Amino acid sequence: MTPFIAEIIGTAILILLGGGVVANVVLNKTIGNNSGWIVITTGWALAVYVAVVIAGPYSGAHINPAVTVAVAIAGKFPWADVPLYIVAQMIGAMIGAFFVWALYKNHFDDTEDADSKKAVFCTSPAIRHTFSNFFSEMLGTFVLLFTIFFFTDASINDTETVIGLGSLGALPVTFLVWSIGLSLGGTTGYAINPARDLGPRIMHAILPIKNKAKSDWAYAWIPVLGPLVGGALAAILMLALQ
Repeated sequence: MTPFIAEIIGTAILILLGGGVVANVVLNKTIGNNSGWIVITTGWALAVYVAVVIAGPYSGAHINPAVTVAVAIAGKFPWADVPLYIVAQMIGAMIGAFFVWALYKNHFDDTEDADSKKAVFCTSPAIRHTFSNFFSEMLGTFVLLFTIFFFTDASINDTETVIGLGSLGALPVTFLVWSIGLSLGGTTGYAINPARDLGPRIMHAILPIKNKAKSDWAYAWIPVLGPLVGGALAAILMLALQ
């Protein structure tokens, strides 16, 4: 298990479980059909938890190019490793999206609404407005990274001994992503992760999905560039406050 493999597996699990909960809610004849936004945001938050538990010990569980770039800007990660991590994240996202499609293929076939099928793979705005949509993705990712920068390890104050929390150490980012989804996700679906949106969008374009919509490449740059800018701004502000 190398950092490269860990980022592939972690991101694949993130998309498998995150895209999976969307499929369960929006596709026809699933047991979770029409169960709503609370289920989707909770599923995505728990997907992050599982991904971080798996990849965390080996790669730091970036599972997000915006995280990788932001921690590099903050001086906490070598720039030389940034391309390797981003490639791994894109590969993982595409693998995860493929398995969501494979698992729910019968339900994709039984769903007539093309936009619902596309929503399993990638985000789209509730109201299409370039500046507002970009700002939404930028702000959501800013909150994500700015908060992550201020996460601290549990320790005993008199000795500064770090207390190992094991898998429970992934809980803070789980609640953070859940909060962002519930509070800030209603405008664009809160990609807050370029690989999470772009990798599955590519898979949506190439998979043989019955009666699928266009993959909306005119919008695709927003959930890529918005999170990168938001993460970079969070890193810059964190450095300014030190």
